[in-house]
Amino acid sequence: MSVIITKWIITALKLEADLIIAKYWLKETKTLGSLSVYEWIRKWDDEEDENIVLIICWEGKTQSAFATTYICENYSLDKIVNIGIVWNLNHEMLSIWDVIIPNTFVQHDFYMPESIDFSAHLREPIFLEYAIWEEYNLEKFKLHLSGICATWDQFIDNEDLKSEIVEKYSADIVDMEVYSVLTVLKAYDLLDKTVVIKSVSDGADESAESNSMDNLNLAMKNAVAILDFTL
Repeated sequence: MSVIITKWIITALKLEADLIIAKYWLKETKTLGSLSVYEWIRKWDDEEDENIVLIICWEGKTQSAFATTYICENYSLDKIVNIGIVWNLNHEMLSIWDVIIPNTFVQHDFYMPESIDFSAHLREPIFLEYAIWEEYNLEKFKLHLSGICATWDQFIDNEDLKSEIVEKYSADIVDMEVYSVLTVLKAYDLLDKTVVIKSVSDGADESAESNSMDNLNLAMKNAVAILDFTL
């Protein structure tokens, strides 16, 4: 009897998921409110098969926490990959369409005075230990194997917001989901099975709204090229 290894992919948007769904022949198997689940069994040999499962959670920390909790409660997990586009905060290091595998994660929009803060853990950075301090030039884009990602429940499209995040955390990129995903996975002691892959779609400036959509497909194409090495 073959062993089934379950590998989960978490994306926020259907547009981010489309290339992954096509690449791995995923089929929609269930919906849970706004969540959509896609699956496919990838067969390698007689002893080990892989169940590739993707969940689309939609934007924001509430939706991503819901999706992550669902998979933790209902599946055995051998690997979890959060993949998607991000806003660029570090223009000296990153360019549009570059891929970054960040290793430090912070939540920007949580505030409670320290004198009455009973949830100090929500202000603590989360670290993943897989990254090394090296970059790879893949000709069409660069792969960065470290960096700081801030999560904020707000679309970043102006210089004041961008400067605020950079000044406080020295963040390289910002998204709307990953800190919430990792907070849930940390509670289930699954951080050592987790990989985060982000691709730069825009510069978190006044052009972010149009650029994020214009660049999404190519940014995700580069991210999926890296995903293939991690699954």
